[in-house]
Amino acid sequence: MRIIFMGTPDFSVPVLDALVDAGHEIAAVYCQPPRPAGRGKKDRPTPVHARAAALGLEVRHPVSLKAPEAQAEFAALQADVAVVVAYGLILPQAILDAPARGCLNIHASLLPRWRGAAPIHRAIMAGDADTGVCIMQMEAGLDTGPVLLREVTPIGETETTAELHDRLSALGAGAIVAALEQLDGLEPQAQPEEGVTYAHKIDKAEAALDWSRDAVDVDRQIRGLSPFPGAWFEREGVRIKVLGSRLAEGQGAAGVVLDDTLCVACGTGAVRLTRLQKAGRGAQDVTEFLRGTALPAGTQL
Repeated sequence: MRIIFMGTPDFSVPVLDALVDAGHEIAAVYCQPPRPAGRGKKDRPTPVHARAAALGLEVRHPVSLKAPEAQAEFAALQADVAVVVAYGLILPQAILDAPARGCLNIHASLLPRWRGAAPIHRAIMAGDADTGVCIMQMEAGLDTGPVLLREVTPIGETETTAELHDRLSALGAGAIVAALEQLDGLEPQAQPEEGVTYAHKIDKAEAALDWSRDAVDVDRQIRGLSPFPGAWFEREGVRIKVLGSRLAEGQGAAGVVLDDTLCVACGTGAVRLTRLQKAGRGAQDVTEFLRGTALPAGTQL
């Protein structure tokens, strides 16, 4: 098929690669514009932009698709379908209608659960047993379109958002290739009205750890916010991010370190911290971290 690809972050890159590998013609790649990044604050192309350029594909990064000129340029590509995955702009109706077969979105949840911006984070933080990806026919509403294909996968007991992100990206890449192969035979399924939840954008205010909560909730918070923004606590005025954890045996006053390998008591139960990061430094496994930071048994976090 002749495809317009629309995506921006790392999550989208394996999907672009899969479409190219499957032999589809990529008419153009749309992504967010380069933005200042790094110490020098120089404009840096997005991951999709960089990958598309390496593949020799035409890259477009309009600030908006609302202008008639932008819509005309999009329609002039005469695409069979647009594949959209974490693009970052709302698509006007004229864009949705331009490809002959419409626009297909890869959404990283089992719709209608976790419509919106942060479905991977929210699934882990809510303690969902399963998640997956849906190939959805796009319409004007927020992730409300009919689902053409869905793939389900369990969420691991110690899995972080970063790890699940990579698995769902690969799952989505395979799913969109499969959906395009059998597009004529797929029957769109309207999303049920029951079970709708919204994955609101992660707020940094959610990241401060409260050890008085149940260990299950603390563990989900840590894993769901890893790597960004990273759940954190302060020790002697220094902020420490916790990027990995698992449930552990133990009881004690909330926030007290129970042993010399960083098992921490919560309001109920305990969590073992497995990966940490001090401000301005790289992330470290707990053994390496404790070599440079003393947090012995009895320490109050």
